Amino acid sequence: MTISTAIIGLGIMGRRMLEHMNLHPDFTVTAIWDPDHSACEAAQAIVPGAQIAADAAAAIAAADLVYLACPPVPRKAYALAAARLGKAVFLEKPLGVDIAESRDLVAQITALGVPAAVNFTQAAGAALTDVAASAQSGELGDLMGADIVVTYANWPRAWQQSADWLRFAAEGGMTREVVSHFLFFSERILGPLQLVWARADTPPNSDLCETHVAARLVAENGAVVTIMGSVGGAQPDRQELTIKGSKTSRRIADFYRDAKSNGGDFAPVSADVSDPRAVSLKAQLDDLALLVAGKPNRLATLDEALRVQILVESILSGKNAA
Repeated sequence: MTISTAIIGLGIMGRRMLEHMNLHPDFTVTAIWDPDHSACEAAQAIVPGAQIAADAAAAIAAADLVYLACPPVPRKAYALAAARLGKAVFLEKPLGVDIAESRDLVAQITALGVPAAVNFTQAAGAALTDVAASAQSGELGDLMGADIVVTYANWPRAWQQSADWLRFAAEGGMTREVVSHFLFFSERILGPLQLVWARADTPPNSDLCETHVAARLVAENGAVVTIMGSVGGAQPDRQELTIKGSKTSRRIADFYRDAKSNGGDFAPVSADVSDPRAVSLKAQLDDLALLVAGKPNRLATLDEALRVQILVESILSGKNAA
């Protein structure tokens, strides 16, 4: 028996998950829905067997697992509708943009007791799994902190242009979309982080998202995490997280490419694969099947996603949230 799945939200992330669920032996996408009918048609062209539901409620009713790839604000209502029907829920990140609303979401879903997780794409990946094992074994030495660097010529990036909400401060921006992944990774290695200071700059007199961000956070052992992000200038995308140890440091570039340094140049831990995103998504789906079956898994919990959201929204506001 495969896991019958509904996908709500059929932008780039929804269609990408649809494609990879269709390739995975444990999942069957039985229903899809998006308020934009053209998005539904584009998704159905990828997997003709996926049925376009009449509305979100019909999609939820048709499946045992609901994957929510819609923008953050409507996600809570769909997640609770699914959970109240006993459906498993897999949410895209960020968990939300309003901290109080997300606290309530986590409390309600936890009380309902359904399987639930958030799609931080590195959670089940080889890089995080191996770095965590290296940290626990002592291979890295004392954990000194982490550096997060993201730079883009343009935001949103070319492949995100259809998701227009990503360019606005209300729900979008690189801090929510990219830095959040590396904060999640950092907390898995260093433990809970506290914000010390932050600044995010947005274009004046506009509702657009941040173009520059800087922040300093600290772990319980005193390890410091620094963030630097910027948009603008002729340059390739740069997305790097460096976990710094006294013996060995690890650098994760573009989410998946893992390299190590003992003080010299960073050297790849393993050979590149032709499609690292496909490998990562396969690992996420393997663990999603474990989650639905009630088995141990590496996916991001709701509590972990809430902690990351609190950090992100605090960074964007320049204020540490209680």
